Amino acid sequence: MPIDLSLLGDPARVAVVISEMQRGIVGDLARPPMAAMRDALVEHGTISALARLVAGARAADVAVVHATLQYRRDRLGLTVNTPLMAVMTADPEYLVAGTPDTEVIPELAPEPRDLVAARYHGLSAFTGTELDALLRAMGVETLVLGGVSLNEAVIGMAIEAANLGYRVVIPSDAVMGLPYEFGQDVLRYAMRLLGPVVSVETILAIWDRKSCQFSD
Repeated sequence: MPIDLSLLGDPARVAVVISEMQRGIVGDLARPPMAAMRDALVEHGTISALARLVAGARAADVAVVHATLQYRRDRLGLTVNTPLMAVMTADPEYLVAGTPDTEVIPELAPEPRDLVAARYHGLSAFTGTELDALLRAMGVETLVLGGVSLNEAVIGMAIEAANLGYRVVIPSDAVMGLPYEFGQDVLRYAMRLLGPVVSVETILAIWDRKSCQFSD
């Protein structure tokens, strides 16, 4: 589907939201259950694509938001009500707030103008967090969603965003699901029903000041 240029043409109304690209999930501190995801991101160049997306967003004055996951050490406020949550919380030291596990990977490390929206429970970025309030306060209407994973958090975030009235764009090479073929099916059969699915390079071309005829 051709991208609707109006979705991305006004940087003041667009934000890039990157899901769970943290050291303990996909980086150097990833636990064994997450190793396959980490390896897939490297194999398919997803981290490099995300880095280009984030750098291009910053250059175009598009807001960058890092949606992160962390837990209180006492697990207060957390309900282990899914198999995935049981795996994620099996180690009492995993993703504890304030520990290196929760940091964004160095390739995407937040800059001073970036925002970090942390959550302490649930499976995706909006429920019970300040993300919606932050985006509305900035006047954002369109979200470019990247990160992990298409199995749960990214598709959940996309559906929540649509329910809240945002328009979504999915950079096909800046998201990942496992198995890889399943993630491609999610893009083809689910994400395309929520918004345009395009490459990072297509998005960056739209943000290019010359092609968009922005003036300083």
